[in-house]
Amino acid sequence: MQKLKEADLYKGELIPVNGKLVERYNKCLVKLGFTETKLTSFFIDGIGWSPEIAEEKDEIHYLNHGEANPHCIIITPLQKGLPVYNPYHSFDKELMKLVFKKHQSRIENITRDSAICVDFDQDIDVFYEPLDVLKYKGITVKFRLVDDLDKAKEEQLQLVELFKIENNFIDESIHQRLLDSANKYGDLREREINLENITYETESFYTEAFGGVYVLKSFLSPILVFENMDAFQEAIQDTSHNVSMYHISHDDLIEKLTSHLMIECDVHSEITLQRYDRIKKYVLAEFINEETHVTKNVLNDSMLFKGYLNKIDVSARKRVMGLDRYLEKKKSDPKTKVTDFVDKDIYIALHSPHSSLGPNEQDLVWKLLVSISPKDVLFLYWYDKEIFYDLYQNWSSSLKDWVIETIKKNI
Repeated sequence: MQKLKEADLYKGELIPVNGKLVERYNKCLVKLGFTETKLTSFFIDGIGWSPEIAEEKDEIHYLNHGEANPHCIIITPLQKGLPVYNPYHSFDKELMKLVFKKHQSRIENITRDSAICVDFDQDIDVFYEPLDVLKYKGITVKFRLVDDLDKAKEEQLQLVELFKIENNFIDESIHQRLLDSANKYGDLREREINLENITYETESFYTEAFGGVYVLKSFLSPILVFENMDAFQEAIQDTSHNVSMYHISHDDLIEKLTSHLMIECDVHSEITLQRYDRIKKYVLAEFINEETHVTKNVLNDSMLFKGYLNKIDVSARKRVMGLDRYLEKKKSDPKTKVTDFVDKDIYIALHSPHSSLGPNEQDLVWKLLVSISPKDVLFLYWYDKEIFYDLYQNWSSSLKDWVIETIKKNI
């Protein structure tokens, strides 16, 4: 991953945590019911997730209590706008935007000397079966302060009122209680530290529960797309819900999404052709076994590209150049079908979210498409970094250079 790190493409926007912030972070872990980290320094993302702690605990979603109870830790206002690198739900980043939009000034105030535990509560204590994901309706974002700072403020205000009653101003025990509270928490009387709950209404979303499920709600009945075959097989036994269910590998999924105006494919558009240029270069790279030239140069130089294209067998050549062959044939025979020339996975990779969808739903559909067919390295990096990082580790050094260059050009 060193090349990605040097290019600032591997979790480069994490912020460091050390010193007193580690202590506050540990207090949050304990308050949420987890064990402390033994690390003295680490990095966190926008939701307070740390790759170092995940490795230490050998648990990628260590801020979850089971699949139904995710949490967040806020220890600095610098978390505002940061990426969420391992979101449990596709809407986690939206939740964090709402949190900072509504409470930024109070977060800044609180995190001067404290920290905030956040619960994403969907009124589901535990999942029992895959179709429980249909219970997601509204998410209530709830806040708890380390050291119960909000309760300490209420106690200080009550002590002040008690101090004002009759001759209590000469009561040394009340003096001492006020001093003890002030020494421990500071003067909280004028601090704005109360954080109201936030409600977020879920639309279509992705959750990593049950091995990964896409819940597409923009229809008379929802469409569920499962990444885990066992979860899918269990789900289809349940006939009590009016839903359509697919495994991500099913051939008829693309047809279903197209007919429901979730995705579309215009192979003549300039944007699609730009994506195809990246895709066919990546596909050619998959066939290059022996190279006189480095892969990066082969993919960037049209003459070298043609040279290596002619070195692979005819079936591989047809796979790489499928769309070019289709567009050429289409000129003389309007009845030509794109699927007669373009392999299924490449054709899927050429699809895009339907233009009628809103921004969040488009992002969700992009994630689904790149998960089905991870052939466009740029969109894969944008919409499913974990798949990207997994594939990246198996690429040649030179292909990594081309991929990094391709991403950097489009940032």
